[in-house]
Amino acid sequence: MNERRVRGRPCSGVNRRVGAGARAPLPIGRAARGFARCLSVTAGLLLFRRIHLPTDNRGLRVVFADTTSACVFRETVVDRPAALAPCVLMVKFRLRAVHGRGHALFRRESLLNTVLFAGFPGLVSKLWLAHDQRGAYRGLYEWDGPAAAETYALTLWRVLALVSVPGSIDYRVLPRIHRADLFETIPRDDPHATGAEWWRVTGVVPPGGCVSREEGQSATIEHTAGDGGRDD
Repeated sequence: MNERRVRGRPCSGVNRRVGAGARAPLPIGRAARGFARCLSVTAGLLLFRRIHLPTDNRGLRVVFADTTSACVFRETVVDRPAALAPCVLMVKFRLRAVHGRGHALFRRESLLNTVLFAGFPGLVSKLWLAHDQRGAYRGLYEWDGPAAAETYALTLWRVLALVSVPGSIDYRVLPRIHRADLFETIPRDDPHATGAEWWRVTGVVPPGGCVSREEGQSATIEHTAGDGGRDD
């Protein structure tokens, strides 16, 4: 497998635990108001065609420190000014009662979930990752402002809790880093690593390591043997 291990100097604060699953989701009322504002803003973004689905990263395989890997099946980018306080938000969850072909169905219908995040303040982009070898999905976001990213994660938790395995929802906010830096500058070997850091990127396999295809508004992932996003 043509895997490129990423090495280099670690970014300041990249492994700081800003947000994690030990936190509680936002109160229902506050979360509902957040989603209502998001829907309104997303409608405007769609009207003025400021939401895009580039394909350059589709099929990229991302390898993590917990020995799992997952393939990018969609990317969402929002037209906005350059981030003043860039950070990366990583969200993880496992869906309840989704097996086999149910994963392909989820990937297709998940495009509709764009309205649940595109209008939140500070969103720059999102990489949608298929389920890994342990059945966990990840969303890899670039955000402007760690506090805004964490507010979104705690709001999203309310929705994820309805469809996810209890205890499977987790997130990390990695401050002072762009998504591109995450792929290029985080070293593979961390003396403080425990092997359980599901959010720490240790390698990237260029598109072709996973073969992905979207037709119309659907997304299908075809995996090689041993891929974490397979549907069996």
